[in-house]
Amino acid sequence: MKAARYHGRGDIRIDEIPEPEAGPGQVKIAVDWCGICGSDLHEFLEGPLFIPPPGSPHPISGATLPVPMGHEFAGTVAELGDGVTGLRVGDKVAVEPYLVCGSCAACAAGRYNICRNFGFVGLSGSPGAGFSERCVVDQRWVHPLGELGTDVGALVEPLAVGYHAVRLSALPKDGTAVVFGAGPIGLVTIASLKAQGAGQVISVEPAAARKAKAPAAGADVVLDPTEVDVPAEVRALTEGAGADVAFECAGIDAVLASAVGSVRPGGQVVNVAIWGHPATVQMNALVAAEVSVIGSLAYCGDHPATIALLADGTVEAGQFITARIGLDELVEGGFRQLIENKDEHVKILVSPGGLA
Repeated sequence: MKAARYHGRGDIRIDEIPEPEAGPGQVKIAVDWCGICGSDLHEFLEGPLFIPPPGSPHPISGATLPVPMGHEFAGTVAELGDGVTGLRVGDKVAVEPYLVCGSCAACAAGRYNICRNFGFVGLSGSPGAGFSERCVVDQRWVHPLGELGTDVGALVEPLAVGYHAVRLSALPKDGTAVVFGAGPIGLVTIASLKAQGAGQVISVEPAAARKAKAPAAGADVVLDPTEVDVPAEVRALTEGAGADVAFECAGIDAVLASAVGSVRPGGQVVNVAIWGHPATVQMNALVAAEVSVIGSLAYCGDHPATIALLADGTVEAGQFITARIGLDELVEGGFRQLIENKDEHVKILVSPGGLA
């Protein structure tokens, strides 16, 4: 079968690899659609980051590069391994793309997303992945989509990232949140905030095309950091208090500083971005206002609730799909487009089996 594999920085190839078979308790999925994630771009430009390099195999998969890529995917059930119940061949499903050990302190506490040995399907080595025609995963990671299409199903994973970040935050009901960055993760965080009861959502974004997308995602106010002093403007919008919570979705030092300056005394900054460099934090700014900073990694038990938000129309995900391409176009029509023309795109979906 065809699969896009990461061979090193700037080197992704469409290879022929053996098609995996479903073992006991596993499900083989025919992948319909897979989104290109910002972490995929980080790997392409700066990696290997999550992808295990030669000589350092992943502790669970045992793999090193080259590995199949793609983790924002959905498709149809193609084969059921022995012991799998509750699913049928042909069911539409989304995948929670984790590799976890199940035995560390985090796993024992139910916080498997911060497993000490965790990895991702599509980054850490797996039998197929989202940019493959077929993929095999354990049943626990397979989530039925019901009547939702698999194109929308491919957006469950990034939406779950935003849903988890909001759930993890200390945002009070009807509170004010400010989201820095209106790229894919920023936009789904905005949508999740509205879905989970935020009172006022402020989006901060300099790019014109992305600013235009923020209101449709649910932003009440959009601020351009090249035009206004964002912390001052946020205070003006909140009767001098500042936002209850800020979400950093850009991975930029100046943005992190602005996020810290935008929250109220005792407020919170949630870092959602994956950084490509060590972050610089002005610790005195945290101390002076007793601001807390927490990290939010991916999701943990958030897929069913995210699918429900899509199914009942609370979140309209179709607006985030800006292009659809075949697997052979992945690098030039996908990665390069998102790197060189990022203002024009939110989510590019890839069809490993080819476009109809």
